[in-house]
Amino acid sequence: MQRLAIRQEKENKTGMEMEPFTLAKSLLFVIFSLVFLVISWKPLRNPGCHGFYRFFAFEGILFLTLHNHPFWFDDWYAPNQIVSWLLLSASILFVVQGLHMLRTAGGSKAREAAPENFAFENTATLVTAGIYRYIRHPMYSSLLLLAWGAFFKHFSLAGLVVIVATTVFLVVAGFIEEKENLAFFGPEYLEYRKTTKMFLPFLI
Repeated sequence: MQRLAIRQEKENKTGMEMEPFTLAKSLLFVIFSLVFLVISWKPLRNPGCHGFYRFFAFEGILFLTLHNHPFWFDDWYAPNQIVSWLLLSASILFVVQGLHMLRTAGGSKAREAAPENFAFENTATLVTAGIYRYIRHPMYSSLLLLAWGAFFKHFSLAGLVVIVATTVFLVVAGFIEEKENLAFFGPEYLEYRKTTKMFLPFLI
């Protein structure tokens, strides 16, 4: 009976109604935020690096995931759910392919000008194969797809504000990393930019 009441309550919610952040969600948000804070400590000390803005994108994705948690597996065949699962599936493909190419084709070389980078970001050579043949930032693409996939689980005013902010943070991070890569790889990266998109193959 209680489950039926909860289900009915969900169905009665309007499309842009705000969901309250419960104590449990708030605690999870704080815990994961602390984890993100620890791994992003260096970038957060330098607003000029791409990792600074990526941290806030992580926070946005965390909020969207927790905020829409009650609707994650509701009504699988609803249009918004279908779009959501397609975006989330694409997110997994992008990150797996991106990491694979970085590990197998990128090599590793420390960058004195970017001490805030994670180790896997410091490739010795410019990766242009696999998914990198079509887009320059599959890792950010994965985060964008993940964020929008979480947003499509349930539309709300809070979710709309956060997804817009998260998208802005990821786009800014991408443009800053473009400058960093151009400084590191030089003319080779400039030529690479002419034949690829930033986030989505053949689109943007």
